[in-house]
Amino acid sequence: MSFRKKAAIALMVIGPGLITSNIDNDAGGIATYSIAGAQYGYSFLWTLIPVTVALVVVQEMCARMGVVTGKGLADLIRERFGIKITFWLMVFLFLTDLGNTAAEFSGLAASLELFGISKYVSVPLGAVFIWLLVVKGTYVLFERIFLVVCLAYFTYIVAAVMAKPDWTDVLVQTATPSLHFNSSYLSMLVGLVGTTIAPWMLFYLQSAVVEKKIKRKQYWASRIDVILGSIMTNVVAFFIIVACGATLFKAGIRIQGAEDAALALAPFAGKYATALFAIGLANASLFSACILPLATAYYICEAMGWEAGVDRNFKEAPQFLGLYTALIVMGVLIILIPGAPLITIMWVSQVINGVMLPFVLVFVLYLINRRDLMSEYVNSRFFNALAWATTVIMTLLVVAMLVSMFF
Repeated sequence: MSFRKKAAIALMVIGPGLITSNIDNDAGGIATYSIAGAQYGYSFLWTLIPVTVALVVVQEMCARMGVVTGKGLADLIRERFGIKITFWLMVFLFLTDLGNTAAEFSGLAASLELFGISKYVSVPLGAVFIWLLVVKGTYVLFERIFLVVCLAYFTYIVAAVMAKPDWTDVLVQTATPSLHFNSSYLSMLVGLVGTTIAPWMLFYLQSAVVEKKIKRKQYWASRIDVILGSIMTNVVAFFIIVACGATLFKAGIRIQGAEDAALALAPFAGKYATALFAIGLANASLFSACILPLATAYYICEAMGWEAGVDRNFKEAPQFLGLYTALIVMGVLIILIPGAPLITIMWVSQVINGVMLPFVLVFVLYLINRRDLMSEYVNSRFFNALAWATTVIMTLLVVAMLVSMFF
């Protein structure tokens, strides 16, 4: 196959992995990275290296299952574990994603309030926009818009450069692991992993691969898609932490969220850095608020055996579009409650992601190693070692966090 033909296939296949990874840098994620940089400086940068590897491993397994089986993750869980286990898994994931969706609208509200726009205007208008995009659009249009939107994340790289960090110190701390056993540090660590590798993204990625009808012979291009997306999302996380570590941490400024970070950057990096940070947060919040309820609608419909897909209308897929609409409406109503604890909603949603992740990974690992399901596409021993290491480490981190909080 010629290079030109390979490039054409890659461009045709690329989308699900790149979009899933980048949308995972949502409002909660940006808030988590900002707080990590402001409170701990560069000391969490080293975690992004193993997290990137883990993200590639986990997403590649789901993309591979989607290509080989032509079925979504929830569909496979129902077939192999039965409706009862699947139902309760869906209930917990639904509640988690409702909190995540509310967190996205919280980020949209907080970011646009920096430009003087009330949440009572920005949140309803944003909700209507993303609802129309999914309900009235097509998958091809939807994917193209999101691929363009991914470019907006580069605003954080510019903001970090404007913060003028000590790059030698940044590189040293990136290459030097540090670990502390106290509840605040462990909660932050679980939050960082939970916002980078979230349960919803595994379901959405596999469903997106299935809907795009990627074939086995195009599987190599799907792997490239996953790797590029995983690297890009953690490069963005890296620069968010650097921007806040170079300015807020050194000045001893405590923040509660990404919007606080945006405001606090002004005296150190200038008003343009504040604007770039706020624009990045608004972009991430709006489009993550679109993807999260979409992912939830996908995997619940797959689990229940209902029709699902962006290309379908209300008559063809009433449960799918009904769930999508309900999640958006509930997320909006939570945020519009006067005095709603927006920052708490964002932070707690990321920690819950981290707690739920090991359970979902166990299902993924069981399915990917079923030779009757995956034939020669089962995990290699090396790949299994990486995947199980990710699952065990995440489980130990969650247990350590809960124990340290209790005592």
